[in-house]
Amino acid sequence: MRFNGLLFISVIAQPLVAARPPKVLATWDVEGFARDNPLGPTTGGAGGTTVTVDNAADLKKEVAGAEPKIILVTGNITLPSRIKVGSNKSVLGVGTTAHITGSGIDLQDVTNVIIRNLKISFIKDNDCITIRNTTRVWVDHNEFTSDITQGPDAFDGQVDIIRASDYITLSWNFFHNHWKSSLVGNDATFRALDSGHLHITYHHNYWHTIGTRGPAGRFGHQHVYNNLYIDYLYQALHSRSDNQMLVEGNVFRGKTKEALSTYGLVIPDDSPNTCVCGDEELDGWANLGAENDWGKATVNITQVGNFTKAPYKFVLTPLRLVEETVKAGAGVGKI
Repeated sequence: MRFNGLLFISVIAQPLVAARPPKVLATWDVEGFARDNPLGPTTGGAGGTTVTVDNAADLKKEVAGAEPKIILVTGNITLPSRIKVGSNKSVLGVGTTAHITGSGIDLQDVTNVIIRNLKISFIKDNDCITIRNTTRVWVDHNEFTSDITQGPDAFDGQVDIIRASDYITLSWNFFHNHWKSSLVGNDATFRALDSGHLHITYHHNYWHTIGTRGPAGRFGHQHVYNNLYIDYLYQALHSRSDNQMLVEGNVFRGKTKEALSTYGLVIPDDSPNTCVCGDEELDGWANLGAENDWGKATVNITQVGNFTKAPYKFVLTPLRLVEETVKAGAGVGKI
C-alpha cells in the first residue's frame, strides 16, 4: 500500500490484541544525497511547463535549456544520437510505455534533474545514462537491460557517474542482463578532480543477472542500502582507489560470487585490462551499518573507513522484507 510517497505494509493483529498501524517499509519520494545536500533538494522540473513527447526530435528539443520543465515520454523512441538533458528537468515515462533504444542520455555540466520510469535498453558504444560534472540527480524507477551473453565489452555501463558529479540518488531501478552496471569515478587518473565529490545513494534497486559494478566506486562516498542482488556473477560492490562505502540492509541471492570487496584489484571481467590478472589500484574502504544478508557470497573488507553513518534521515526496510519489497516496487510502471 502506498500513501503520500511512503510504502506501507499492514501488520495483522493477533487475537485479543488491538490492531497496530501500518509499518512504513520504504519511501517513494526522493531520499538520500539527492534530497539532503548543501545545494538543496532535487526537484527537477517542478513548477515548470509540462509537455508530452513521442519521438526523438521532440525529446531532444524539449530536454534542452535550463528552464524548469516536465517532459512526459510515451512509446518506443530510437535515438539516433545521444541527447543532452539540461538543468531543472524531469524526464518521466508514462505508465509502462516509454522505451528508449539506440543511443543514451547525457547529463553534463547541469544540475537538478530527475530521470524516472523509463526503460533504456541495448545502448551501443556508450552508457545508458552518463552523469558528468553534474549535481543533484534522481534516477528512479527505471529499467536498464541488454544481453549479458555478448560479453563484457559489447555494451558499456547502465548508469555511470563521473568527473566530480555529486549529490545523486539511484532508487527503485531494475538492472538486469548486463555486464557492467554502475561505475562511480571511471578513471584513476582523475583523483584530484573527483576527491571530495561523488556522494551517491543507492537504495531499493534490483540487480539480476549482472556481471560487475553494483556499484564500483573510486574516490567518493556511496551509501548502499536495501538493494537486492540476484546472480551477480563477479563483484557486486567494489570500493577501490580510496573510495568509501557504507553498506547496510542489502540482500544477496543466487549465484552471486563476491558481495563486497575493498581490495584494489580490478578483475579482468570488470573492464578491459592489459594483464590477465587485472589492474592494480589502491584499496578502498567499507563500513557495515545495519545487518546485510550475504547469502552464499564472499566478503573481502581489507580496510574500514570513517563513513560510518549516513548524514541524513532515511527509511530502512527490515532485512527480512527487503527481497519482497524490492521485487514488488522496482522498475517501470510502479509509480
